[in-house]
Amino acid sequence: MIMTKFALLFVSVVLLFPAIWAQESVEIPINTVSQRERQFLDGMWNVRYAPFNDKGNAKLSLGPEGEADPNFMDRLLVPKDWNTQAEKLYYFEGAVFYKRHFKVAKEAGKKYFLHFGAANYEAEVYLNGETIGNHIGGFTPFAFEVGDQLKSGNNILVVRVSNVRKKEAIPTLRFDWWNYGGLTRSVSLVAVPEVFIKDYAIGLDPKQPSVIQGWVQLSNSQGQQAVNLNIPGLRIEKTLRTDSKGRAHFSVTSKKVRKWSPEDPFRYEVNLTTDTDSLTEAIGFRTITVNGGDILLNGKKLFLKGINLHEEAPMGGGRIAHASDARTLLSWAKELGCNLVRLAHYPHNELMVREAEKMGLMVWEEIPVYWNIDFENEASFKNADRMLRETIIRDRNRASVVLWSVANETRESEARQNYLKKLLQTVNELDNTRLTTAAIEAYKVVDGVRVINDVIAAELDVIGINCYCGWYFNKPSDCPDMGWQVDFNKPVIFSEFGAGALQGHYGGKDEKWTEDYQEEVFKYNLEMVEKQMPFVDGMTPWLLMDFRSPIRPNRLIQNDYNRKGLISEQGIKKKAFYTLQEYYSKK
Repeated sequence: MIMTKFALLFVSVVLLFPAIWAQESVEIPINTVSQRERQFLDGMWNVRYAPFNDKGNAKLSLGPEGEADPNFMDRLLVPKDWNTQAEKLYYFEGAVFYKRHFKVAKEAGKKYFLHFGAANYEAEVYLNGETIGNHIGGFTPFAFEVGDQLKSGNNILVVRVSNVRKKEAIPTLRFDWWNYGGLTRSVSLVAVPEVFIKDYAIGLDPKQPSVIQGWVQLSNSQGQQAVNLNIPGLRIEKTLRTDSKGRAHFSVTSKKVRKWSPEDPFRYEVNLTTDTDSLTEAIGFRTITVNGGDILLNGKKLFLKGINLHEEAPMGGGRIAHASDARTLLSWAKELGCNLVRLAHYPHNELMVREAEKMGLMVWEEIPVYWNIDFENEASFKNADRMLRETIIRDRNRASVVLWSVANETRESEARQNYLKKLLQTVNELDNTRLTTAAIEAYKVVDGVRVINDVIAAELDVIGINCYCGWYFNKPSDCPDMGWQVDFNKPVIFSEFGAGALQGHYGGKDEKWTEDYQEEVFKYNLEMVEKQMPFVDGMTPWLLMDFRSPIRPNRLIQNDYNRKGLISEQGIKKKAFYTLQEYYSKK
């Protein structure tokens, strides 16, 4: 996640309160853009393909005033991946140049930012013949201030997007999902006052749950600026004053807070107002803590009934770009009986997180530090760290988010330990009101017992365990007799188990790839949890819906899909869906 100096995204960390978010300075409105005046630039863009990953230049954003630039004759929809829009782009790895014209009536006294929800993987932005900046990282938002380059009247915007995999990238060269390229999330022009509310954090103090606290950061560094905090539902009205850095801290006690929970996903209207700017947001208040081996939501122990899911639209629709697709997936999770979704293995669309909050689903968020990362590569760490920061900045005010995950299935080494420890430090610096986790492979066996003693577990709040008994090893019926040993007194989530099945393919219970076999794997793994894993505080089986993966080539069964879903890509439920649903109904 690296941005050039043009991006003006610089994060500096200073601890604020011991039990609330730390301070950082964000020069662009990543956290507040959804509440802003915006001109959406979504729709059909003209494009030019660059299969040799050609580099861009500022001259590309010049050309004919009309739409008939001969170098940009093809068209693609934004927001959407390019892979599912044209057959010739299905496996495409390279660069695509996007171009569009838009008109603006610039107003005096306003700042303007070009905001991108995400572009996978590397983006270079040009406006009216000038280079604006670039961004690396395919799943998080970024923006550039463009007041000097933006013109009243017609403007020409060009964005070069490359999805070429790189060793130092996050994820790295090999991963088990589709490498969707393009402007996969909304693009907009954001207008704000000269002095605007740049960022804020608000929530309950985990150690004092009757205390609402946080901070508001204005865009200029001046003291004694007035900021009004208003929460009508709690009759809270408070005038804050900024310090010399333009930040106002607050702490308000209210013993009548209606806590957000899966059973009651209540959110309060929160208003922030200055002389020049105002924001209104729906905020849920809740605490998520641990006590020994227990996870506590609002001080009460709970079992996390979860499911994994990829950010892939039903009916083969590619990357999710609309709230309706997010609601479809999350509605299936609710029907399954879930109170948690693990958004694997990268930051999903902000729409997914917001819809989950409305629907009462807790969220495990994750960055794609996945499999064979080059842990000794400094560029790799910088990419991971920036992605983590951008994810936290975007979603730290969402009550649904309860877990920040820094890795999935990474093997132990000193370099890996140092890498992940630094990422965990970043989490704790930016937001220590949520729990940290990582998914660990349960590959160590001592005298027939699966032993969890990975050194990184000592640094986590919650340990995730991935283990595919009955699929990658053993028969399903062997699983209930498999012993377990966890060398830490910490909460544990069984973060992955499952088996592949082609929907509609039936056979004997010992025949792989059938719905019958998948059902057996789930039955015996759930029995194993009850008999051998009393330490488990929740689970997120793998996974809700089949998803595309280029490393799944079997044309008879997989056909470029990972078939471990409980639902097919066409939305048809498999037998194991009902097995897990019944189990959750009794928890």
